[in-house]
Amino acid sequence: MLAEAFRVLKPGGRFAVSDVVTRGEIPHEIRQHVLLWVGCLAGALTEDEYRGKLSGRRIRRRRCRAHRIYRVADARAFLAGKGLDVDAIAPLVDEKFFSAFVRARKPAATPCCGPPAVRSETE
Repeated sequence: MLAEAFRVLKPGGRFAVSDVVTRGEIPHEIRQHVLLWVGCLAGALTEDEYRGKLSGRRIRRRRCRAHRIYRVADARAFLAGKGLDVDAIAPLVDEKFFSAFVRARKPAATPCCGPPAVRSETE
């Protein structure tokens, strides 16, 4: 997905997406239960996976910034209602899932020959 997005960007183009991201590895069985609470989580990339995918693309100004961190306290009743021992799984899920804005910019094209273009102070 990211490779295709950056392929079609013009030089200097910007990429932005809002996505659910995880911090570290989450056991599959826990991920499936939390999926029902957080939504669209089954294929969520980790922060490190996002950074890796962006760094391999000659991308500048890449950021993955959390805007909503999901906490066990927010889902205690929901997870308990699914028959889970919330206190037992709390360390595996508390603050491990978050909604993030992922932004990046494709570098502007540089001329192949001669000195770089000079930019005026008003640009």
